[in-house]
Amino acid sequence: MQVLLETERLILRQFTEADVDNLFELDSDPEVVRWTTNLGQSTPYSVVKMEVLPDIFQDYQKYDNYGYWAVIEKTSQVFIGWFLFKPIVDASYFNPQFVNADDIELGYRLKKAAWGKGYATEGSKALIKKAFSEGVERVVAVAFAANLASIRVMEKAGLKLQTKVIYEENNQEAVIYVIDKSGYEKAYLQSSLTVK
Repeated sequence: MQVLLETERLILRQFTEADVDNLFELDSDPEVVRWTTNLGQSTPYSVVKMEVLPDIFQDYQKYDNYGYWAVIEKTSQVFIGWFLFKPIVDASYFNPQFVNADDIELGYRLKKAAWGKGYATEGSKALIKKAFSEGVERVVAVAFAANLASIRVMEKAGLKLQTKVIYEENNQEAVIYVIDKSGYEKAYLQSSLTVK
Protein backbone atom coordinates (compact mmCIF):
# COMPACT_ATOMS: atom_id res chain seq x y z
CA MET A 1 0.00 0.00 0.00
CA GLN A 2 1.49 3.29 -1.15
CA VAL A 3 1.63 6.38 1.05
CA LEU A 4 1.24 9.53 -1.03
CA LEU A 5 2.28 11.94 1.69
CA GLU A 6 2.29 12.65 5.39
CA THR A 7 1.54 15.85 7.24
CA GLU A 8 2.00 16.66 10.90
CA ARG A 9 -1.23 14.83 11.81
CA LEU A 10 -2.29 12.87 8.73
CA ILE A 11 -1.23 10.02 6.47
CA LEU A 12 -2.64 9.94 2.93
CA ARG A 13 -2.39 6.42 1.53
CA GLN A 14 -3.86 4.32 -1.24
CA PHE A 15 -7.16 2.60 -0.62
CA THR A 16 -7.27 -1.19 -0.34
CA GLU A 17 -10.05 -3.78 -0.54
CA ALA A 18 -10.14 -3.67 3.27
CA ASP A 19 -11.44 -0.08 3.11
CA VAL A 20 -14.89 -1.02 1.81
CA ASP A 21 -16.42 -0.71 5.30
CA ASN A 22 -14.64 2.61 5.87
CA LEU A 23 -16.02 4.07 2.65
CA PHE A 24 -19.51 2.72 3.29
CA GLU A 25 -19.57 4.18 6.80
CA LEU A 26 -18.34 7.56 5.51
CA ASP A 27 -21.02 7.72 2.81
CA SER A 28 -23.75 6.52 5.17
CA ASP A 29 -23.76 9.72 7.21
CA PRO A 30 -26.36 12.09 5.67
CA GLU A 31 -24.52 15.13 7.05
CA VAL A 32 -21.24 14.03 5.45
CA VAL A 33 -22.83 13.55 2.01
CA ARG A 34 -25.22 16.50 2.30
CA TRP A 35 -23.22 18.69 -0.08
CA THR A 36 -22.09 15.97 -2.48
CA THR A 37 -23.69 15.14 -5.80
CA ASN A 38 -25.67 12.53 -3.82
CA LEU A 39 -27.27 15.42 -1.88
CA GLY A 40 -27.55 13.53 1.38
CA GLN A 41 -28.28 10.08 -0.04
CA SER A 42 -26.02 7.29 1.18
CA THR A 43 -24.20 5.00 -1.22
CA PRO A 44 -25.32 1.34 -0.99
CA TYR A 45 -22.69 -1.11 0.25
CA SER A 46 -22.82 -3.10 -2.99
CA VAL A 47 -22.12 0.07 -5.00
CA VAL A 48 -19.16 0.96 -2.77
CA LYS A 49 -17.74 -2.55 -3.18
CA MET A 50 -18.50 -3.20 -6.85
CA GLU A 51 -18.21 0.31 -8.35
CA VAL A 52 -16.60 2.92 -6.09
CA LEU A 53 -13.53 0.94 -4.97
CA PRO A 54 -12.83 -0.52 -8.44
CA ASP A 55 -12.97 3.01 -9.89
CA ILE A 56 -10.49 4.16 -7.25
CA PHE A 57 -8.15 1.26 -8.07
CA GLN A 58 -8.45 2.05 -11.78
CA ASP A 59 -7.14 5.56 -11.11
CA TYR A 60 -4.04 4.08 -9.44
CA GLN A 61 -3.38 2.10 -12.64
CA LYS A 62 -4.02 5.11 -14.86
CA TYR A 63 -2.02 7.74 -12.96
CA ASP A 64 1.12 8.00 -10.85
CA ASN A 65 0.31 9.78 -7.59
CA TYR A 66 -3.22 10.85 -8.54
CA GLY A 67 -6.59 9.57 -7.43
CA TYR A 68 -8.46 9.16 -4.15
CA TRP A 69 -6.37 8.86 -0.98
CA ALA A 70 -7.52 7.41 2.32
CA VAL A 71 -6.84 9.75 5.24
CA ILE A 72 -5.50 8.20 8.42
CA GLU A 73 -5.23 10.23 11.62
CA LYS A 74 -1.69 9.59 12.86
CA THR A 75 -2.34 9.53 16.61
CA SER A 76 -5.28 7.12 16.49
CA GLN A 77 -4.40 5.31 13.20
CA VAL A 78 -8.12 5.63 12.36
CA PHE A 79 -9.58 6.21 8.87
CA ILE A 80 -11.22 9.64 8.86
CA GLY A 81 -12.05 10.18 5.18
CA TRP A 82 -10.42 10.83 1.83
CA PHE A 83 -8.81 13.42 -0.39
CA LEU A 84 -9.34 13.54 -4.13
CA PHE A 85 -6.36 14.74 -6.13
CA LYS A 86 -6.48 13.97 -9.83
CA PRO A 87 -6.93 15.50 -13.29
CA ILE A 88 -10.26 17.31 -13.46
CA VAL A 89 -10.76 16.14 -17.04
CA ASP A 90 -11.95 12.85 -15.46
CA ALA A 91 -14.72 14.55 -13.49
CA SER A 92 -18.27 13.97 -14.74
CA TYR A 93 -18.85 17.72 -14.52
CA PHE A 94 -15.68 18.72 -16.43
CA ASN A 95 -16.42 21.68 -18.68
CA PRO A 96 -13.62 23.36 -20.67
CA GLN A 97 -15.52 26.66 -20.46
CA PHE A 98 -14.60 26.92 -16.80
CA VAL A 99 -11.44 24.86 -16.20
CA ASN A 100 -8.43 23.66 -18.18
CA ALA A 101 -8.01 20.04 -19.24
CA ASP A 102 -4.67 19.84 -17.43
CA ASP A 103 -5.97 21.26 -14.12
CA ILE A 104 -5.71 19.04 -11.05
CA GLU A 105 -8.83 18.79 -8.91
CA LEU A 106 -8.65 18.90 -5.13
CA GLY A 107 -11.52 17.49 -3.06
CA TYR A 108 -12.11 16.02 0.38
CA ARG A 109 -14.67 14.17 2.44
CA LEU A 110 -14.13 13.64 6.14
CA LYS A 111 -16.11 11.96 8.90
CA LYS A 112 -18.12 14.31 11.06
CA ALA A 113 -15.92 13.45 14.08
CA ALA A 114 -12.96 14.93 12.14
CA TRP A 115 -14.68 18.22 11.30
CA GLY A 116 -13.47 21.46 12.83
CA LYS A 117 -9.96 20.20 13.54
CA GLY A 118 -8.23 21.72 10.53
CA TYR A 119 -7.60 18.36 8.85
CA ALA A 120 -9.17 19.37 5.52
CA THR A 121 -7.05 22.52 5.38
CA GLU A 122 -3.89 20.69 6.47
CA GLY A 123 -4.28 17.99 3.82
CA SER A 124 -5.27 20.50 1.13
CA LYS A 125 -2.20 22.66 1.74
CA ALA A 126 0.08 19.63 1.61
CA LEU A 127 -1.44 18.45 -1.68
CA ILE A 128 -1.20 21.93 -3.20
CA LYS A 129 2.46 22.18 -2.19
CA LYS A 130 3.11 18.74 -3.71
CA ALA A 131 1.35 19.73 -6.93
CA PHE A 132 3.35 22.87 -7.53
CA SER A 133 6.63 21.22 -6.55
CA GLU A 134 5.92 18.67 -9.30
CA GLY A 135 5.15 21.16 -12.08
CA VAL A 136 1.34 21.39 -11.94
CA GLU A 137 0.08 24.68 -13.39
CA ARG A 138 -3.29 24.99 -11.60
CA VAL A 139 -5.25 23.30 -8.83
CA VAL A 140 -9.03 23.67 -8.78
CA ALA A 141 -11.71 22.80 -6.26
CA VAL A 142 -15.47 22.67 -6.79
CA ALA A 143 -18.21 22.89 -4.18
CA PHE A 144 -21.87 23.73 -3.94
CA ALA A 145 -22.21 27.42 -3.11
CA ALA A 146 -24.19 26.61 0.03
CA ASN A 147 -21.34 24.48 1.43
CA LEU A 148 -19.75 27.30 3.39
CA ALA A 149 -17.48 25.04 5.44
CA SER A 150 -15.85 23.59 2.32
CA ILE A 151 -15.46 27.05 0.82
CA ARG A 152 -13.68 28.22 4.00
CA VAL A 153 -11.23 25.32 3.60
CA MET A 154 -10.53 26.30 -0.01
CA GLU A 155 -9.89 29.89 0.99
CA LYS A 156 -7.65 28.91 3.92
CA ALA A 157 -5.66 26.78 1.48
CA GLY A 158 -5.11 29.80 -0.76
CA LEU A 159 -7.62 29.11 -3.54
CA LYS A 160 -9.59 32.05 -4.96
CA LEU A 161 -13.09 32.14 -6.39
CA GLN A 162 -12.98 31.95 -10.18
CA THR A 163 -16.63 31.57 -11.13
CA LYS A 164 -20.10 30.42 -10.11
CA VAL A 165 -22.03 27.91 -12.21
CA ILE A 166 -25.23 25.92 -12.07
CA TYR A 167 -24.75 22.17 -11.63
CA GLU A 168 -27.24 20.91 -14.20
CA GLU A 169 -28.03 17.54 -12.61
CA ASN A 170 -29.77 19.13 -9.62
CA ASN A 171 -29.96 22.83 -10.51
CA GLN A 172 -27.70 23.79 -7.57
CA GLU A 173 -25.31 26.71 -7.70
CA ALA A 174 -21.67 25.61 -7.52
CA VAL A 175 -18.43 27.55 -7.14
CA ILE A 176 -15.07 26.90 -8.76
CA TYR A 177 -11.99 27.94 -6.81
CA VAL A 178 -8.51 28.07 -8.34
CA ILE A 179 -4.89 28.50 -7.33
CA ASP A 180 -2.18 28.79 -9.96
CA LYS A 181 1.60 28.81 -9.64
CA SER A 182 1.89 32.57 -9.07
CA GLY A 183 -0.99 32.49 -6.59
CA TYR A 184 0.73 29.63 -4.79
CA GLU A 185 3.99 31.54 -4.59
CA LYS A 186 2.21 34.59 -3.16
CA ALA A 187 0.06 32.60 -0.74
CA TYR A 188 2.65 30.10 0.49
CA LEU A 189 6.10 31.47 -0.18
CA GLN A 190 5.51 35.14 0.63
CA SER A 191 2.95 34.92 3.45
CA SER A 192 1.95 33.03 6.56
CA LEU A 193 0.19 30.16 4.69
CA THR A 194 2.61 27.43 5.62
CA VAL A 195 2.46 23.67 5.28
CA LYS A 196 3.37 21.76 8.40
